[in-house]
Amino acid sequence: MAVDHTSAPILEALAEYRERGRLSFTPPGHKQARGADPAVREVLGDAVFLGDVLASGGLDDRLTRGRVLERAEELMADAVHAEHTFFTTCGSSLSVKAAMLAVAGPHEKLLIGRDAHKSVVSGLVLAGIEPVWVEPRWDAERHLAHPPSAQDFEEAFRAHPDAKGALITSPTPYGTCADLRAVAEVCHRRSLPLIVDEAWGAHLPFHPDLPSWAMDAGADICVTSIHKMGSGLEQGSVFHLRGDLVPPLLLKNRSDLLGTTSPSVLIFAGMDGWRRQMVLRGRELMGTALELAREVRRAVEDIDGLHVHGRADFCGPGLAHDLDPLPVVVDVGGLGITGYQAADWLRAHRNVDAHLADHRRISTQLTHGDDRETAGELTAALKDLARAAPELPRGPRIEVPAPRELRLEQAVLPRDAYFGPAEDVPVAEAAGRVAAEMITPYPPGIPAVLPGERLTEPVLRYLRSGPAAGMHLPDPGDPELKTVRVVAE
Repeated sequence: MAVDHTSAPILEALAEYRERGRLSFTPPGHKQARGADPAVREVLGDAVFLGDVLASGGLDDRLTRGRVLERAEELMADAVHAEHTFFTTCGSSLSVKAAMLAVAGPHEKLLIGRDAHKSVVSGLVLAGIEPVWVEPRWDAERHLAHPPSAQDFEEAFRAHPDAKGALITSPTPYGTCADLRAVAEVCHRRSLPLIVDEAWGAHLPFHPDLPSWAMDAGADICVTSIHKMGSGLEQGSVFHLRGDLVPPLLLKNRSDLLGTTSPSVLIFAGMDGWRRQMVLRGRELMGTALELAREVRRAVEDIDGLHVHGRADFCGPGLAHDLDPLPVVVDVGGLGITGYQAADWLRAHRNVDAHLADHRRISTQLTHGDDRETAGELTAALKDLARAAPELPRGPRIEVPAPRELRLEQAVLPRDAYFGPAEDVPVAEAAGRVAAEMITPYPPGIPAVLPGERLTEPVLRYLRSGPAAGMHLPDPGDPELKTVRVVAE
């Protein structure tokens, strides 16, 4: 059956809502901006409030007989070669939890790449799933993790044949990608599902020069953040489903268990419009973005002291399978400063926000929303940074452990450690104890310590040295890490 991608059901329903002049005696209480504070209206504009209506009993009737949301989801599924798609307004942090809960339950095993986002760990805590950690491909020279290989998952399944499925993150926040087709084959030989956390890959289906995306590679569930590399509003996320290993109704029920009963139509509309934009113009828009990325990469590489990571750095035997070139990852180590210092200087002195910062890199993410003007501003700011770097103070350095020292023993289930009896101990006494909290340098949001892992001195030393150098640790009870929450003995 032909699908009309010129249609945007949610946007069209919003337009009809306004044209009819519907009078609402329901939430939201601002009543189409009339009740909103004037100062708020001045900053946000009335369009935000005019698009903020109930999903059912507003955008659609109380029984959703217009199938507005369902029609938008069907169009999104067709756009990315999925069989089912579900919209959520709580970000991919919710979507990935729903996917996990649809595949494994309490005390059941799930194979997970250890470079997973903190939302995956939250899913383990909520569900009581037993993680079987699959080691990422560690680049010891650059202190960077790439997705695990198919062989890594094969070996993990052999050691844990009772596992219910697997979860992998691809692309990573640094743009590196797994061989998803090979990983999916490992799972499907056992009739087990593969979940792909593809939060950073919303754009991948829309240009042939980009890495393969999860649905075309044979994954069963794919979680995608429309707001990261797409044109959606923050919190806009979808999860796609293919095959018969996970029942669609079960996946939807797991999402309903976690999601809000008051979804934002504004976020729905942003995802609906982005799908139409990409299907109709995606190849052109992404082609322009890819050419712009090539130009930016060349220009930044020419700046003394800066190096742009490319395929030669990130891809190859023992590293990543593929690379998305739009996250322009810049190593600033040649300037003698950290990525944290670089990001802070760019924001303070050139009004430029880098996405990601670590002990030696920043990531300057390009999308189809950039053009030569914004690219020029970025390269000019980076040239200014290179000139200013010699005068910047040489702050504390982060003591980054060797890859083998980063791996911690999972001594207790994450849920049991998180919810069980716990106590705060001085960090100097924490080595050997079992963590009862998550400790996550953010961004990119990959936990260094999980609840239930046994703490070691090298990892504690790394985390202790971080905040003084600019690392952000948002989730431990003591952000300065003078104390650590551990399982009570």
